[in-house]
Amino acid sequence: MDCLFCKIINKTIKSDIIHDDKECIAFNDINPQAPVHFLIVPKKHIPTVLDIKEEDKKLIGHMVSVANKICRDRKIDLRGFRLVFNCNPDSGQVIYHIHMHVLGGRKMNWPPG
Repeated sequence: MDCLFCKIINKTIKSDIIHDDKECIAFNDINPQAPVHFLIVPKKHIPTVLDIKEEDKKLIGHMVSVANKICRDRKIDLRGFRLVFNCNPDSGQVIYHIHMHVLGGRKMNWPPG
């Protein structure tokens, strides 16, 4: 498979990994949009959020739990952070392996885009 995130998961491409367990991996974004910006990627290849199945609900919940832990560790939990999934081209998705952006360390504006 020629998926960038699968290559990071398989360690064939180097990344700044901050979390790695049997279900997901987290690493700092190479083009950060906030002082804290990392991605959480499931090890199961799921192209878009539209492809999430009933059996993936626990996996998605685990990704949120990992985000919470890392945000607490980085001391951005009390001020706040944003979780973002992009889906398909108009949202900005360019890698078709779902991933959660976690952004924090500054005030977030609304609307975001």
